[in-house]
Amino acid sequence: MKQIGLSSLAATAILLPASPAMANESLNVEIHKVTTEGQGETIGTIRLEQNEHGVLMVTDLKGLGPGPHGFHLHENPDCGPATKDGETTPAGAAGGHYDPENTGAHKGPFSTDGHLGDLPRIHVGQEGESEQTYLAPRLELNHFRGRSLVIHQGSDNYSDDPQPLGGGGARVACGVVPES
Repeated sequence: MKQIGLSSLAATAILLPASPAMANESLNVEIHKVTTEGQGETIGTIRLEQNEHGVLMVTDLKGLGPGPHGFHLHENPDCGPATKDGETTPAGAAGGHYDPENTGAHKGPFSTDGHLGDLPRIHVGQEGESEQTYLAPRLELNHFRGRSLVIHQGSDNYSDDPQPLGGGGARVACGVVPES
């Protein structure tokens, strides 16, 4: 059996292309409070990092209500309000949950049968801060580019029952994910 020296292995590793999932690319998304009037004050950032297990989402947020909040990747890169049937929705221009397979089902971040944009709930402490890391295992960083991250007022039960889209409540914060 031929032995390979360490320097030969190192040279071989340098010649191998890096896996896109291991590139540790990242994007920073500025998050703003939203109302029916439009975007408000900045409440922090969410850093998106590609890694071998999916996309890590690192929150650095202040000014949200304590407790769990629904969190989703939405179709459009727009956090403005939108009016439908005479009712204005904060961040309504972000559209619906990202659902490229048209499943029409809200099943949470770990189900392969629902919206791809269903993300883990964000947990906010009593002081209104969230400095946590979450994993979106079904997504790659490219899924996020040119879309919006939306945080909802209430929690998310990862189901369409008893209320559609996890029953998360009003959109309270939003950030447009840059293309690059």
